[in-house]
Amino acid sequence: MLIALWIVTGLLALMFGMAGTMKATRSREAVLANMPWVEDVSAGQLKTIGLLEVLGAIGLVLPAATGILPWLTPVAAFALAITMVFAVALHVKRKESFVPSLVLGIVSLVVGVGWVLIG
Repeated sequence: MLIALWIVTGLLALMFGMAGTMKATRSREAVLANMPWVEDVSAGQLKTIGLLEVLGAIGLVLPAATGILPWLTPVAAFALAITMVFAVALHVKRKESFVPSLVLGIVSLVVGVGWVLIG
């Protein structure tokens, strides 16, 4: 169970880390070319979303891996799940597919619950 939780946590952290880095480091126009929803957010909001995703990715792995404040790992997972609730709402408003955001949100929730149960 622990190995499976680590694998899912690592993959989730990788996905959020890559997506967040892209949003935080690329220009709004460059991100807009691949993600039409960016039309509805400012450049500052986009950078904030990216930073929150990167911090969430770090928070998924670092506390549990080091044993320093390990309770932050499920907190990071739940925070990412909440972020995905807003992402789903934005995609629904824009009449776009919300499935990827929904899946990431559910996986984040499962990871958070998993770390609570193990911890």
